[in-house]
Amino acid sequence: MNSVVKMSLRPRAVACLFGMTAALGISGVHAAEVEMPSTAAAPEPIVQPMAPSPASPVAPLTDADRRAVYRGGALHDMGDTELHSYFVFDQLEWQHRAAGGTLNWNGNGWIGGDLDRLWLRTEGSRVGSRLEDAEVQALWGHSITPWWDLVAGVRHDFRPSEAQTWLAFGIQGLALYNFESEVTAFVGQRGQASLRVEGRYDLLITNRLILQPSLEANLFAKDDAARGQGAGLGDTSLGLRLRYEVDRQFAPYLGISWDRSYGNSARMVVREGGRRSELSVLAGVRVWF
Repeated sequence: MNSVVKMSLRPRAVACLFGMTAALGISGVHAAEVEMPSTAAAPEPIVQPMAPSPASPVAPLTDADRRAVYRGGALHDMGDTELHSYFVFDQLEWQHRAAGGTLNWNGNGWIGGDLDRLWLRTEGSRVGSRLEDAEVQALWGHSITPWWDLVAGVRHDFRPSEAQTWLAFGIQGLALYNFESEVTAFVGQRGQASLRVEGRYDLLITNRLILQPSLEANLFAKDDAARGQGAGLGDTSLGLRLRYEVDRQFAPYLGISWDRSYGNSARMVVREGGRRSELSVLAGVRVWF
């Protein structure tokens, strides 16, 4: 049955095709020449390999380029034996207190190599024309890790009271998150002993605007009335300074400082007409060379 249907339909399809060509005015020869779309697969496009990129136009970094960025210091290899130096006055400021204005300074620096250095520290204050307290330390420092140094040496006090020399030893370096730390113990000529803990941290608001919180605490082994020092925790100083680095070596700043005495030290301060705690506003500059 299916074969009969196919045979009957085939003549009709041929007739229909010739009828359409006749209606369009196309001869049989021309109709045979009508191009039908090819069902053959199109050839795949030829992918040309990418040409090699030209060499980078940026010239290699030179020592002259480095010196243009890191001004004021010669480059050197780690672990070399050449002598280098650095000194910074982290605090050189005027403090306004209820009792009057005070000129304060706190600086430190070193001379030496990467492993062994001579460290110098100084701090003090001046009220009017009177030197209230002043000290200088000379310490030999040896690097025990990339971040920490052991230090040992002497400290000399010019004020308060009479001059006195102390033996000093401790550790300094960078704690977690680049927190600058100093822990130093002192032994005096007459058997006094004290411990000083200092820390500061630079919080970058921008590349040039920097907020620096700081802390200092002093502990004493026994009372020393001549120096206003009582056994135990003697005093603390908390500071907050906002500086703007006009140049990396020069930065003016504004801030506040809160100083407080404790225990016997506080009683001695009150007896001398002072206050247990005092908040001061300050302005100063930070310089290094």
